[in-house]
Amino acid sequence: MSRSLKTWIIGGVAALLLAFVVAPFVYTRFLADDAPEKLSVGTAASPEAAGESASADGAWKVASGSQAGYRVKEVLFGQRVEAVGRTDQVTGTLTISGTSVGEGSFTVDMASVRSDKDQRDGQFRGRIMDTATYPTSKFTLTEPIELGSLPAVGSRTKAEATGELTLKGESNKVAFEVTASRTAAGSFEVSGQIPVRFTDYGISNPGFPGIEVEDDGMVEFLLKFTR
Repeated sequence: MSRSLKTWIIGGVAALLLAFVVAPFVYTRFLADDAPEKLSVGTAASPEAAGESASADGAWKVASGSQAGYRVKEVLFGQRVEAVGRTDQVTGTLTISGTSVGEGSFTVDMASVRSDKDQRDGQFRGRIMDTATYPTSKFTLTEPIELGSLPAVGSRTKAEATGELTLKGESNKVAFEVTASRTAAGSFEVSGQIPVRFTDYGISNPGFPGIEVEDDGMVEFLLKFTR
């Protein structure tokens, strides 16, 4: 083998190493933004309102500032990253009687979900979730949420939620923990993470060439409610 051919081969191997190993490592470790923290409720309250525990009975609706989306773990050319997509296009209602949430649901506009990568978003709206055919996803309570006691303004409480999650036209029973926080006498927040196995909803594995994705992920939400 000639010296020039050897040089060419070595150079080619080095270029491939740079493209498929070094470059993704540098990107994920030094250039890419860290995944945002999980959506969670706040506890901020004005000094005048802190500690109040007025009745929450009645109907409530999802207000501006609410968010919902997904969180999945990816392997990008050998480098582990966490992919997060979100939207603020969320609607919903719930009713409270005493310390029980009797009815509730929220709906998400799937075509408006965005991550930090246009290519990922294109795959999400097309092959993965087919938002043209299935423009929304929905969660509906099927059992009351028993809070035990209403949190005072500026504090939070945890409870178990059971309901039906619909993604891409497929519905499954789900159970998960929610956290509720009273932010004022006339408003409160609820956050949660719903585990999702893609095959349960007829969703193809979200991976594509160069990116491997685990077989399950998380639907996460932060809902802000007002009267």
